[in-house]
Amino acid sequence: MKKPNIVILGAGYGGMMTTVKLQKTLGVNEANITLVNINDYHYQTTWLHENAAGTLHHDRTRIQIKDVINMSKVKFVKDKVISIKPDEKKVKLENGQLDYDVLVIGLGFEAATFGIPGLEEHAFTIGNINSARLIREHMEYNFALYHNESEKNPARLNIVVGGGGFTGVEFLGELANRIPELCEEYDIDKNLVRIINIEGSPTILPGFDPQLVEYAMNSLESRGVEFVTGAMFKECTATSVVYEKNGEITEIPTLTTVWAAGVKANALVEKSGFENNRGKVAVEKDMRAPDYDNVFVIGDCALIMNEQTGRPYPPTAQIAIQQSAVVAHNVKAYIQGGEMEHFEPEILGTVASLGHNDAIGVIFNDQKLFGWKATVMKKIIDNRYLLKLGGLSLLMKKGKFNIFY
Repeated sequence: MKKPNIVILGAGYGGMMTTVKLQKTLGVNEANITLVNINDYHYQTTWLHENAAGTLHHDRTRIQIKDVINMSKVKFVKDKVISIKPDEKKVKLENGQLDYDVLVIGLGFEAATFGIPGLEEHAFTIGNINSARLIREHMEYNFALYHNESEKNPARLNIVVGGGGFTGVEFLGELANRIPELCEEYDIDKNLVRIINIEGSPTILPGFDPQLVEYAMNSLESRGVEFVTGAMFKECTATSVVYEKNGEITEIPTLTTVWAAGVKANALVEKSGFENNRGKVAVEKDMRAPDYDNVFVIGDCALIMNEQTGRPYPPTAQIAIQQSAVVAHNVKAYIQGGEMEHFEPEILGTVASLGHNDAIGVIFNDQKLFGWKATVMKKIIDNRYLLKLGGLSLLMKKGKFNIFY
């Protein structure tokens, strides 16, 4: 009897954890498991803001796939996915093609620029290891140039962050820690540097607890961050950003614009013809795509509605990791004729870092955390994931143990 081919696309949180769980529960004689990823490493997306600011080296964030995946049980293919053909049960890669019996789509996110002129061409995004490195190198380059040029260009020292959601706020926290170090390194007066956050909502972290939001703004403002809320991005050029607030147009000269105000599912999902809602697949309760009982969708590519609020659950790492347990179980059930499980998100809490030793969070029964206590909780969450992914050896190699680091 032919062994079924299980193909997993993407080595993000959902794809990696699904692969790890399947390699533990399926024997080599039960199925062929193939993991496809554009890089030979997995990375902690929730640490990218630290890489972008330069407060954490990108090698800490990067985890080699071969260090986690059992290569005798899983075939790893380093390649780019070009298209998915669900009717033919085929995946076209840049350097070949794969046939599947069961497909898991975990291709992650792309930046959503909402058609704002110039953003795609001129703004940086914190999307992956390379884009995060680029931001860090670009900032250091501009500080170095400012130090050395005879006619100073103040735009080099203006850093504009678009979006005051979790990614934007966590990046601002790291910038607030990093800028004094850069100023010292390049002999630049810290008062010449501006970190400006532009957010469309009336407040940063929209929907978050107001007391925690106020704490976050006070913490960041005390370290030099300027907030412009209730303002809409109108344009981004190579040398400035333009925003509108209360009918007034303002232009800020800057050579560094970082866009952190929205993500969308990988465009391949929509292009492949799956029934979708704004590019995401509104999955069934068992995480399968409508119309295709052999295709599971996970993470940023999956849309799951919160029936209490009527809004989709945010595509967080926490939810993707939880989904992986259900997807792995259901993939095995599908090929062995077992019973499918339904996915029910369990939001254990949310913690946002504000820099090295400051953070805010809500955990368990709406318990609020501020400062170093929230920082400790953030480290516990990160370390717990590493332990689940690769055991004690990965935790010791990549974990964060110093709360002031």
